[in-house]
Amino acid sequence: QKTKVPSAYPKEDVEKLLKSIDRGNPKGKRDYAIILIAARLGLRAQDICNLSFNNLKWETNTIELLQEKTKKPITLPLLNDVGLSIIDYLKRARPECETTNAVFLRLVPPIGKLQAPTLHSIVTQHMRAAGIKMQNGKKHGPHALRHSLASALLEANTPLPIISEVLGHASTQSTSAYLKIDRSEERRVGKECRSRGSPYQ
Repeated sequence: QKTKVPSAYPKEDVEKLLKSIDRGNPKGKRDYAIILIAARLGLRAQDICNLSFNNLKWETNTIELLQEKTKKPITLPLLNDVGLSIIDYLKRARPECETTNAVFLRLVPPIGKLQAPTLHSIVTQHMRAAGIKMQNGKKHGPHALRHSLASALLEANTPLPIISEVLGHASTQSTSAYLKIDRSEERRVGKECRSRGSPYQ
């Protein structure tokens, strides 16, 4: 089968994307927080849309939620820069809305929870504005940022089971297919897991 164009972008492009967002207005504050969550934590678009105040555990600095796709719970660290971006958005950009507990809302009427296709448009818009080259067939929405995070972790020699945990995968089999890891790398990680008696074999 033909290998598809990888959807991962280099770390330099991800940082360029984040730095290019104008946070001097409500839309910029919201979009920056959304893109930072996708880039730093790898959450899927629907899970970002579903993010509610109940999922933000400030006392433990974690984000805890039930994933829409897998229906499995996941706990991720509420990183300092992510937390600050969310606070900035909540204090200075989020419109009043009594009909939803969702964190991220539309900024123009009808005010309400964002939908996944809108998140795709948001990321794509900012990638274009940042001058990031998007090849034909290469994804350029929140999933591309998720893929970029996974690839960066793999590049940093992060064990596959840990990448699986971060991405919320049920097993490393899903992760290796998602990352399109070459066979030699897969064998190396598998050997490490077996030698350590890992439950992710």
